[in-house]
Parts: sequence; C-alpha cells; structure tokens
Amino acid sequence: MKDHIYRHLELTGTSAKSIEDAVANAIKHAHQTIRKLAWFQVLETRGAIDKGRILQWQVTIKVGFTAED
Repeated sequence: MKDHIYRHLELTGTSAKSIEDAVANAIKHAHQTIRKLAWFQVLETRGAIDKGRILQWQVTIKVGFTAED
C-alpha cells in the first residue's frame, strides 16, 4: 500500500433542508473543481433563524484530497 500525502481546505455548505444536505452541497461543489477528494470532517454546525424558525443550516467542513506529485 502506498503512503499518501493529503492537502485540506475548509468549506461551508448551506441548505434549507438539513445538516446532511448542507454537507452534501459543499462536497458536490468541491468535487467539481478538486480532484481526488478522499475524506471530510465536520468542524462546525450553525444556522440562521427567521421569526422563530430555522431558515438555513450552515455546516463548515474540512475536506482532504490527495496531493499530486
């Protein structure tokens, strides 16, 4: 098995539906521009409130991707 070196960056995904959807939105967008995505870690979860109701979920994740030679 080959050893890997990973780079990582932070992203914040949003969704009016759920925390999971906010994470999926961030990963889907990252996949369009970053090759070799390998893992993610949830760093922070928060949301926006309007008139006592949840308006939007905001989830900050760290994504890791394999560094290329």
